[in-house]
Amino acid sequence: MINNWQSSALGRATVLAERKLLALAFDDVFGIELLQIGSWGLGRELLNGSRTRRQSVVAESPCAEADLQARLDFLPVASGAVDAVLLPHSLEFTADPYAVLREADRVLGAEGQLLVMGFHTRGPWGWRSAASRSGFPPGMRRLLSDGRLRDWLVLLGYEVTLVQRYLYMLPVEPRVVPEEALPGSLRRGWFYPWPAGAYLLKARKRVLGLTPIRPRRRERRKLLEGVMEPSA
Repeated sequence: MINNWQSSALGRATVLAERKLLALAFDDVFGIELLQIGSWGLGRELLNGSRTRRQSVVAESPCAEADLQARLDFLPVASGAVDAVLLPHSLEFTADPYAVLREADRVLGAEGQLLVMGFHTRGPWGWRSAASRSGFPPGMRRLLSDGRLRDWLVLLGYEVTLVQRYLYMLPVEPRVVPEEALPGSLRRGWFYPWPAGAYLLKARKRVLGLTPIRPRRRERRKLLEGVMEPSA
């Protein structure tokens, strides 16, 4: 169902816009391993601009582009094993988005970067999704606002470094299948005055160390007096 939509003119325009957007967002994402949790687009096109040495895709259902098939909320990946995680609308197509986010946090190493794409709850895309019985795009379970996602990430100890909005076009089928992203997919303009249909949120995992507080000289002397007794 979602694969058919992604092959449509509107689906291709959306994925092409996200591929361009991610190519810029990957500019400062380095390391050895980038993990895409959830399949989105045709093949591995979202990872084309990645600067990490390796890229892997985990999908919940069988697909040719996936390196691993597993539940998104129970990944067979060691904790802290990857340097970056991409969630391409994965939280919107699962029954428990917070569980998937927690699992992404578990496998991400300290100071690693998390990139999440989602559709806006308010605006033409959100309105069409709310009016559709099967969700829009087809199969979507729920929409998550960038504000709610930001709150979740702050609770998990992340620093949000970027929130970029895109898809300034109506969710209607173009007349032809675009070879490139439509002009209104990334930037707002005179011919694309509508609210953004989606957002890209980028955050860094912060791990704070505990700094021991040493007692003052007088307090230290009192502690020593209580523990050590002078010898005769």
